[in-house]
Amino acid sequence: MPTVSMTVNGKPTTAEAEGRTLLVEFLRGPLGLTGTHVGCDTSQCGACVVHVNGEAVKACTMFAAEAEGADVQTIEGMANADGSLGVIQQAFQDHHGLQCGFCTPGMVMSAAALLKENPKPTETEIRDYLEGNICRCTGYHNIVKAIMAASGQDVTAIAAE
Repeated sequence: MPTVSMTVNGKPTTAEAEGRTLLVEFLRGPLGLTGTHVGCDTSQCGACVVHVNGEAVKACTMFAAEAEGADVQTIEGMANADGSLGVIQQAFQDHHGLQCGFCTPGMVMSAAALLKENPKPTETEIRDYLEGNICRCTGYHNIVKAIMAASGQDVTAIAAE
């Protein structure tokens, strides 16, 4: 079986993968990184968002072999070096931007991509950017609030819903 090599969360890794193996399957299977979720299998929900060479991608739409030599970051790579929650993760916790948590890894990864492109997004810009991520629990209000807080914006005036 062919092997695929890439850097995942800063660590070089190589594992076997059939040509039809999706990146999400590669991450969850041989690499054991189960934080990247499989939701809809149709690229509609965004639960599988990871960063490949700094760009947010839905890992269910990419073959593992397409990431050969790439730099891949998953939700596991978003924590601080000491293992504590990263800024965006902490903001999701502080502002209750999650309920069941299934969509949270994809939301955090999408939020990181947004904040890289737009360090101080408005509520409307956040909602537009998250259009490809589905959450069936929160109604998005606290997710938006968490992303705004992670960007360093004052969210005290935003009413809880």
